[in-house]
Amino acid sequence: MANPQLRFYGFSKSRTHPRSSGVITDKYLLPESKISQKCKISQKWKTLPYREIFEFFIEDFKTYKPLLSSIKNAYEAMLVHQREKIQALEPLKAKLVSMNEECNQRILAMQAEERDEISVLKREKMNLLKLIDKKNEEKISLQSEVSKLRKSLAEEYLHYLSERDARKILIGDLNELRYQREDVSLSQSPGVWGEDPVKLTLALKMTRQDLTRTQMELNTMKANFGDVIPRRDFEMQEKINKDLQEQLDSLRADYEEVCKEHELLLQLHMSTLKERDQFFSELQEIQRTSTPRPDWVKCEDVVAGGPERWRMLAEGKNSDQLVDVLLEEIGEGLLREKDFFPGLGYGENIPSFLRFDGLVENKKPSKKDVINLLKDAWKERLTEEEKETFPDFFFNFLERRFGLSDAIAWAYTIFENIKLFRSNEVMSQFYAVLMGKMTESTYINQKDRIAHLLKEMTNADTQNEGLLTMEQFSTILKNTFPLKKEEQIQELMETGGWQPNSSNSDLLNYHLLFTENEEGQSEPFVQKLWEQYKDEKEQYLQELKQELGRNPHDEVTLSKLHGALMTIDPSLDKQTVIAYLSQAFELPVSELPEEDNEKQEGTVIQLQTVLERLRLADIKRMGPREPEPAS
Repeated sequence: MANPQLRFYGFSKSRTHPRSSGVITDKYLLPESKISQKCKISQKWKTLPYREIFEFFIEDFKTYKPLLSSIKNAYEAMLVHQREKIQALEPLKAKLVSMNEECNQRILAMQAEERDEISVLKREKMNLLKLIDKKNEEKISLQSEVSKLRKSLAEEYLHYLSERDARKILIGDLNELRYQREDVSLSQSPGVWGEDPVKLTLALKMTRQDLTRTQMELNTMKANFGDVIPRRDFEMQEKINKDLQEQLDSLRADYEEVCKEHELLLQLHMSTLKERDQFFSELQEIQRTSTPRPDWVKCEDVVAGGPERWRMLAEGKNSDQLVDVLLEEIGEGLLREKDFFPGLGYGENIPSFLRFDGLVENKKPSKKDVINLLKDAWKERLTEEEKETFPDFFFNFLERRFGLSDAIAWAYTIFENIKLFRSNEVMSQFYAVLMGKMTESTYINQKDRIAHLLKEMTNADTQNEGLLTMEQFSTILKNTFPLKKEEQIQELMETGGWQPNSSNSDLLNYHLLFTENEEGQSEPFVQKLWEQYKDEKEQYLQELKQELGRNPHDEVTLSKLHGALMTIDPSLDKQTVIAYLSQAFELPVSELPEEDNEKQEGTVIQLQTVLERLRLADIKRMGPREPEPAS
């Protein structure tokens, strides 16, 4: 073996001494002539001796040379990969630093703007406070002036009142002194009766003039103040007149209101007359052109089971529903006559459980057997842990029940039966879920709501007698369905057996409301719940349509649909809104863009498509449209 020390100092021709000024050209090192950072150069110089020593070991130990070479190559590849990764991250680091500085500058600018705005608002606040203090001072000064004026007015009034009384007293004293003076003058002239008749005649004349003047003044006073009444009577009459005027104004307003109502009633009467004439003419036209109402009694002898079965099938159904029943009866007979079904092939538009080419045997089960099979499928579906698509589950269920050879035959047989019997509740709902016309959650949630209602009634039945009073029945319905209107609650109570003339103490056997017949048909109470649910969903979708636009071809974005849902139903939680958006746009929840994301504006579909997709799901109102004010 060669001396490793000699080999260490005897460098190969392809290298130069590390301290020389030449460039390292080792075949294991990448050329980095343009690297200017000292740290990278120092790292290379540090690893260079170890690399050369490792090469000497590789050349000396011939036995382990392949292993040591592979180790060296692996480390070299990793180092090259790390250098490339560092070089790729350098621009990102610079960009991150620049973005950080830009964000900090924007934050500082916003803070400066906010400080300026806050300082302006503070100055405005101080000015307003000063203005308020000034106004308060003015108000206090004016109040003090008013009080002073009132006080001075009261003093002046008392002063003038005392002056008036003093003047009256003074006039009385002057008159009394004058009378006394006349009496004294008469008493001091004993020969008054012996005075000159001329003087007496003159005095009499003057006295008569005074009397005439006084009489004239008295007449003038009577003429001026003869019609004057006392103030008390005047105020009383004025009050009575005011009351009568208010009554007159009220009666005049009532009269005007009655006149307006009379005019509206006249207009309504005229419009009603026109509508009556129009309806009468339409009725005559319909009577002239329409076909006679069918006599459904004729079907009693045609339908299997005779009149009794026909009366049972036709009970409570209109003409349209009776046509469906009659078609089902005819279709059932034709279905039993078939021995085979033609296969539909393997096209993409063919459901997965019906993809078969050739003839398929008709198993010809009874209607009751089909219903029991569908109920068993629902039970197994609810207990299934790993959810698969419903058509695939249906076919796998038939495979497990009847085996692989008969699964396709049973699939065709059950499909033809549930497609025919649309009036049957179990079959129609299973067909809707199977063909994608209704989501699976809609059926399951409706069943859960019915089970919850039955549980509430059972909890209220403390005696375990299966009976509830009508008052308890009404309270449970209102508590279980708080968003239903009073008319809907009354419809449910009437369907359950409540009559308007019945008392609240009447008892109701609530178990009978949830029973099913042999064909799986629910009682009218459960059917009414389902009808109200569909009506409420349709009304909810109409409100959503009005919020989004009336044109079915209008474009709807994620953000627009989100805003419309929160407008018509503010009580929606985030999880429910996300589920509605996922159903409407047929996107997984994980792929939905977040709020305030530009992708929300990029995803666009038509309004009609949104409504059709939401109509398939279990969509319902979570709370009132306008939130109740906090008490």
